[in-house]
Amino acid sequence: MKKVKMLGALAGDIIGSVYEFHNTKSTDFRLFSSTSMFTDDSVMTLAVAKWLLEDKLHTPNRLVECMQELGRRYEDAGYGGHFLSWLFAQYPKPYNSWGNGAGMRVSPVGLYAKTLDEALRLAALTASVSHNHIEGVKGAQAIAASVFLCKQGKTKQEIKEYVEETFGYNLSRTIAEIRPHYDFDVSCQGSVPEAIIAFLEGNSFEEVIRLAISLGGDSDTIGAMAGAIAACMYPIPESIAEQCHNILTEDLREINDTFMKLICTR
Repeated sequence: MKKVKMLGALAGDIIGSVYEFHNTKSTDFRLFSSTSMFTDDSVMTLAVAKWLLEDKLHTPNRLVECMQELGRRYEDAGYGGHFLSWLFAQYPKPYNSWGNGAGMRVSPVGLYAKTLDEALRLAALTASVSHNHIEGVKGAQAIAASVFLCKQGKTKQEIKEYVEETFGYNLSRTIAEIRPHYDFDVSCQGSVPEAIIAFLEGNSFEEVIRLAISLGGDSDTIGAMAGAIAACMYPIPESIAEQCHNILTEDLREINDTFMKLICTR
């Protein structure tokens, strides 16, 4: 079976989709079931990828068009109420959100950027069209920076130190310490650090995803953010990539595949 290249965020989202409203607090769970699906995390991640593919000037207007185009096509993917209204607005405006929607969609920026400054700038842009609260922008930048630094071959310790010093997140906690008291939290400040901690603790792509989802809470989004970083350090097992690839629709697969081909040439 041929190897499939897959954005790590998509795999984390699809695996976590089953557990978003049926949380598990264990790492011993089935990765896939008959109800596994892609959610808004995957759709918006691919909207950002589509924007990077099509708009060499990286304009916010074209980003909004890409997000609305895919979002409206998959309007039942599980968006929050405010964002759903934004998707269907004729003239969408940012609404000062600190939600983790800013962090879950940003990973293509970290893969695309050629410098850390570019990653931070593009991440802020992807957040600010809707999630323009300082915490929303910070969450997007932290995930994009982690992806970029991991892609560049930085160690986990280097990534941890950069994120802590730049964004002020406490990454010295452990998953075991967080898990017992962790609840559903859709804020960047309450889920981005946890996703990065799962990446820091895991020793394979699958282990990172299992740790992220075992926290409970907004499982698909935490899985998407953790998976986005982990895929820059660890190969996604072929069995996982194949199953996720098959769950995506043809148009979403095409965006993923075209974007991954672009990344391989940069």
